[in-house]
Amino acid sequence: MDLLQRRLARFAAARGWGPYHTPKNLAVALSVEAAELVEIFQWLTPEQSARVMEEPESAHRVADEVADVLAYLLQFCEVLGVDVLDALAAKIERNELRFPVKEDRTSDRHSSE
Repeated sequence: MDLLQRRLARFAAARGWGPYHTPKNLAVALSVEAAELVEIFQWLTPEQSARVMEEPESAHRVADEVADVLAYLLQFCEVLGVDVLDALAAKIERNELRFPVKEDRTSDRHSSE
């Protein structure tokens, strides 16, 4: 992950993009790229969405948008000094406490918070 962050930082620096890579701009770009990923699935049924990677053209689009989302997320974390893996581990730990495993799984609710 660190190698990718450094590579992205070198890529942006070589093009003089540093002044534009503010937390706000990177958050906006991340949101736009996430919306482009959502757009691929917008009118698909749940069944169609589960098979999206079976078609080479849609699989390529999905992979490209996933890469864009991850690239902007990594750049955002680099600018703010957030260790993305530490942040994720801490969030999983909080969610394990917040949503303990229950014996009766019929009433499970899911949240991405």
